[in-house]
Amino acid sequence: YVCIAMEALDQLLMACHCQSINLFVESFLKMVAKLLESEKPNLQILGTNSFVKFANIEEDTPSYHRSYDFFVSRFSEMCHSSHDDLDVRTKIRMSGIKGLQGVVRKTVNDELQANIWDPQHMDKIVPSLLFNLQHGEEAESRSPSPLQATEKEKESPTELAERCLRELLGRAAYGNIKNAIKPVLIHLDNHSLWEPKIFATCCFRIIMYSIQPQHSHLVIQQLLGHLDANSKSAATVRAGIVEVLSEAAVIAASGSVGPTVLEVFNTLLRQLRLSIDYALTGSYDCAAGVSTKIIKEHEERMFQEAVIKTIGSFASTLPTYQQSEVMVFIMNKVPLPSSQPSIEAGKAGENRNRLTQIMLLKSLLQVSTGFQCSNMLTALPSAFLDRLLSAALMEDAEIRLFVLEILISFIDRHGNRQKFSTISTISDISVLKLKVDKCSRQDTVFMKKHGQHLYRHIYLICKEESNMQAHYEALYSMLMLISIELANEEVMVDLIRLVLAVQEIAQINEDNLTAYNRCALFALGAAYLNLISQLTTVPTFCQHIHEVIQMRQKEAPYLLPEDVFVERPRLSKSLDRLGPEVFFWQSKISEVLGGSGYNSDRLSTPYIPQLTGTQHPGTSRRTGRGGNWSLALHSYGSVKFLCYMWASEEITYETLKKAIVDSVAVEEQERERRRQVVEKFQKAPFEEIAAHCGARATLLQSKLNQIFEITIRPPPSPSGTITAAYGQPQNHSIPVYEMKFPDLCVY
Repeated sequence: YVCIAMEALDQLLMACHCQSINLFVESFLKMVAKLLESEKPNLQILGTNSFVKFANIEEDTPSYHRSYDFFVSRFSEMCHSSHDDLDVRTKIRMSGIKGLQGVVRKTVNDELQANIWDPQHMDKIVPSLLFNLQHGEEAESRSPSPLQATEKEKESPTELAERCLRELLGRAAYGNIKNAIKPVLIHLDNHSLWEPKIFATCCFRIIMYSIQPQHSHLVIQQLLGHLDANSKSAATVRAGIVEVLSEAAVIAASGSVGPTVLEVFNTLLRQLRLSIDYALTGSYDCAAGVSTKIIKEHEERMFQEAVIKTIGSFASTLPTYQQSEVMVFIMNKVPLPSSQPSIEAGKAGENRNRLTQIMLLKSLLQVSTGFQCSNMLTALPSAFLDRLLSAALMEDAEIRLFVLEILISFIDRHGNRQKFSTISTISDISVLKLKVDKCSRQDTVFMKKHGQHLYRHIYLICKEESNMQAHYEALYSMLMLISIELANEEVMVDLIRLVLAVQEIAQINEDNLTAYNRCALFALGAAYLNLISQLTTVPTFCQHIHEVIQMRQKEAPYLLPEDVFVERPRLSKSLDRLGPEVFFWQSKISEVLGGSGYNSDRLSTPYIPQLTGTQHPGTSRRTGRGGNWSLALHSYGSVKFLCYMWASEEITYETLKKAIVDSVAVEEQERERRRQVVEKFQKAPFEEIAAHCGARATLLQSKLNQIFEITIRPPPSPSGTITAAYGQPQNHSIPVYEMKFPDLCVY
């Protein structure tokens, strides 16, 4: 009888005209509610089917008093059915999902109906759909957009829940995104679904592909806020959130990451610094426990790598100019000796600074890897390069290597980096299949502005004793990439001079380098000059380089990369007794290249590192700790070199206080003097003002007369008198500047 009654009601509902449907709906919904309250599954399903039919009817006149609160609650409850019979449980859950879908369709587009986007409704609808997604056979997103499902898939609560969730999110307007996403985050927290991260990633793929593209940045902001809220959660939870962020950022590339781009990176970098603190203390509340420290360090390292990967994912979605801004932003966060406030003292402070420097430079490397620009002058500001190069002179070998890799990623714009990954003296450069373009005008200007700065840092890095094979490989790649990407004739000459100066470092060994360091520098120079001679295509230059390499192969193979840059380097301790035939000579190179049109005067001048105007003092142990510099020029033989002397100046609290007080007193005196002058001209009689100005004019006239007499008076003749050309005394008329004018005519 119930089935017959509901069928009659359904037919009446379908036959109702739009104008009169409101009179009938209230009775109809009461009957549906009765069925849904029944404990019999068949009646619940029957009531749901009737409600779905009603939901598909479009109404012209809205109902102001109709409420769907009961239906949202009841359908959500059915979605969580735990009936003993699996088939019955599946049917009830699917009915619940269909009911929620009907409620959404009925209310989402009608502002006068109950607002389905209110948190009280979203907190029931979204978790119910996620619950059914979570209990599916495989939690993964099938496609970027909803596709037609087969009959078999329609029987699955998982597929039905996914379609319903996509439809719900697809209808979400700008102001409703937050209410729709918040229950997702809470559900993932409550059910600990961030750690495996598979289901969380699946959910946010569905979300990102379902919402309108211009709203993507709202989801990103929600995730960032949730990451901040979980800053003291387990590292695995935070890593899960960050990896979901990374996935979402890639999908959001087609839309927008949002207007607050730097805020995204600021949040990620803040989390990175917090993680470093957690790893050092071993606890989230800084009360370190010895038993958990190793586990925490391992987990935090995984989290840090996830953050760095996410920073790279975000940056890859940005245009070039914003990538440049992000790199400057990250570099400004790196604590350097030249920026004293960011450096912490003590052993713990040193560890924190070092870890922060490494992690931030890793992040910068991730961003720079995908950075492509045609004009390096505008893409890489001077302040950014200054800070980056100052980090290149730090004692930590790992930090220096990161800086070199970052510079290489900037310079390599044609994908030639991998072709120079191993250092060798190949006889034919054509096998490398290099992609070479003519140096542009912008690149020429860039090298004129920053070239000497780069050369100086390359030279000083070569003098570091802690350099390993990776450092020399990076230096080799950097030299070659500058030669290919940024070099004109002048740059090529400077690079050859630089490499010969590096050879001299190893030859003279004033820095007491190890045998490996010296052999590595010799091998680095040989490999570079071998390739650069083939690039210049000057036969006599190639011949000289080839002769020296052949001589080394016979007499000193330990000076070539094939013997040095191997797992077990073959070195020699008799480097101070080498003959002149195994060295590249500047005089010979300048002679052969000068004959081919290169600047022989510049080639024959030894390279001396210059301290450019953009260099910040205090970047390493070589340049002190910052302060006032006095510059002295010394000469030793034929070589001039710059010596930088430290001028110490004690600054105390009393000094600063006195400077502030004095400046205030001077300002007060100046203000009082101005007031008196203004008051005098406002109140003094005209005669007094005229007399004052006349006196000043007379004084000025006398000073001018003295100046003109000194500068214009002709030199005296030997006889002591000034004579004309014919020997007659010359009568001078009074010059205009010596005439006396009345006071009223003088201003």
